Amino acid sequence: MANILPCVLYFCKMIQNETRLFKFPKFSELIIHEDENLIVINKPPFVASLDEREGGEINILRLAKKYHADAQVCHRLDKETSGILLIAKNPETYRSISIAFEKRRVNKIYHAIIGGTHTFQDLVVDLPILNQGNKSVSIDRANGKPAETIFNSLKYYKNYTLVECKPITGRMHQIRIHLATQHAAIVGDSMYRGKPVYLSQIKKRGYTLSKDEEEQPIMKRFALHAKHVEFELNGEKMVFEAPYPKDFATLLKLLDKFDA
Repeated sequence: MANILPCVLYFCKMIQNETRLFKFPKFSELIIHEDENLIVINKPPFVASLDEREGGEINILRLAKKYHADAQVCHRLDKETSGILLIAKNPETYRSISIAFEKRRVNKIYHAIIGGTHTFQDLVVDLPILNQGNKSVSIDRANGKPAETIFNSLKYYKNYTLVECKPITGRMHQIRIHLATQHAAIVGDSMYRGKPVYLSQIKKRGYTLSKDEEEQPIMKRFALHAKHVEFELNGEKMVFEAPYPKDFATLLKLLDKFDA
């Protein structure tokens, strides 16, 4: 076990640089499916889905349009969220997928790593969400819009849980705030009181830092990944899966070794 520490520290240092590396992905390397109507990508974290401001930083929409001039992003993921993103190559496909999302005909599954051990078995959280603007939302039973998410625990650790999240609706921050209402915030999600995971917390022996070195979290974002999507397009059933990005996979690997 002692021999693994240099590798662990190497992975953590690599993850600390992920933000810079992920900002300028090569679009073709993100594609997990492409046909005449549709592009499906595994969106990396730290890249916005759409333009956040005029003249702002690079985003998936801009990358997609350089790859295919008529590309339109059909939905969005939070900037820090990784995973499946659907991109239409023509107006007809964009319209069809947009209607499918609106009619709740798209089956989406996310994976999240949450703080604490939680046993969720088809737990339905049905709490209205109010968009307060400026990327801020709250639970508001009187004024919020309907929001429903189903949660199932997938894997248990001593101090964390890997959870499957099925959003029935598609409100901003829905999974994040619904988990927070269950006292099960996503690790690293400071907006909803989720705490980051440090190697020193889970590997209590044999972990040292030099005097001038400040420990960085294993993941420098909240641990949420869009894993699976199902929908129909032109009468054909479409099913896609997106593998975990390096930081998410490394956190799970370290939990398997030190927190199982």
